[in-house]
Amino acid sequence: MGLENGHLLWRLRAKRVSSPMPRRIFPALISLFLAGFPTVFAADESTNKDGDWKLAVPDKDVEIYSRPHPGSPLKEFRAVGSIDAPTNAVCAVIDDFQNYPKFMPSVAECRLIKRDSDSIVGYQRLSPKVCADRDYTLRVSKKAWPVPDGLVYTSRWSPANELGPPEQKGVVRVKICEGSWRLEPEGPTKTLATYSIYTDSGGAIPSFVGNHINVSGIRRLFVALRKQVKDPKYAAASTASSMPARP
Repeated sequence: MGLENGHLLWRLRAKRVSSPMPRRIFPALISLFLAGFPTVFAADESTNKDGDWKLAVPDKDVEIYSRPHPGSPLKEFRAVGSIDAPTNAVCAVIDDFQNYPKFMPSVAECRLIKRDSDSIVGYQRLSPKVCADRDYTLRVSKKAWPVPDGLVYTSRWSPANELGPPEQKGVVRVKICEGSWRLEPEGPTKTLATYSIYTDSGGAIPSFVGNHINVSGIRRLFVALRKQVKDPKYAAASTASSMPARP
């Protein structure tokens, strides 16, 4: 897979730009948690070239890159950051999606719809304080394989609203949501996490606002993961159930 083995990360960090996005942060409405179903990991592939990524937010905790999406005013985003925990623990936090309402901001409801041999279908409803509720159903699939310092986990998700609950009054249905996670060891007790997302925020939100929302949401996602993974129950999670055949 062309974006693996550190090649993308090297190119992204090599292409820093001098003008980061404005510091004004819009409230995170949804993009943060559109990533949120059980470790749906797989290298993200796109019609754009790797070289289109530009550093949007330089930060010691998480570097956020963006690039145009063909035919859309909405941008794609990719974030790269380290988490002080082994990959299986970080994976266990992301897999714990039915408990998201307890530790993920704005998440009001999570529901497992269907589980197949290589994927799951899940429903989420978000309840931001500044706008109407948003909801969506996603299909997510995952892979994992061993490397010298542990396990690499990859996942990908895409919309599956037709498999979830029907639209309901007062809740805005999100219809664009595509993304991925990649967790790879940086030694036995540290994870390099790469998160990619392309989504709208539902409703009549201007694209420039939606793009800022994505940046704010990604930051909050990494904060939530780093906090939650400190719970000892995730460190003790078995990797057996997260270990499908090598891709």
